[in-house]
Amino acid sequence: MTAPQPYAPDPSKGVMIVDWPLFGELARALAVRVAREWTPELVVGIATAGVVPGAAVAAILDLPFHSILVSRRYSASQVRETPAVFGAAPLEVRGKRVLVVDETCDSGQTMRLAVGAVGNGGAKEVRTAVSFKTGSFAPDYFALATQSMIVLPWDREILIDGELQPNPKYAGLIPEV
Repeated sequence: MTAPQPYAPDPSKGVMIVDWPLFGELARALAVRVAREWTPELVVGIATAGVVPGAAVAAILDLPFHSILVSRRYSASQVRETPAVFGAAPLEVRGKRVLVVDETCDSGQTMRLAVGAVGNGGAKEVRTAVSFKTGSFAPDYFALATQSMIVLPWDREILIDGELQPNPKYAGLIPEV
């Protein structure tokens, strides 16, 4: 298996390290923003990283939550150039107003694939939400816009040989924990 490769972000854009309290406040702000304008019936989080904010937003809105896997990874050692949907949209989207949630969006490739899959699954209406708008794609709702590379609290450390260790893909970008 290939080890995660360190990121090579544009240093002029910076790195934003998100801790759990900030994540919670952003999830709350995102849920409130959605609720002020629209009434979804179901939340679908884009796996893997969009599941955490999606589940938090669903809980705050008191809505059912499901996930859909859209990924660039298709095996333990191979990474795709463009994302792909793995599996079908949850059956529960049929006839519903669905909010699709991801952690960030830049180009919108992943979000467009998820929205297409949910729409093809029979959703009545689909809108998009992200915690961090980081690029040119304009989701319907976002909590914070930044061009910085985002380091999420659940991704900062990972289990390596049974021990929590700093995630190697952020080597040199974040202080050791």
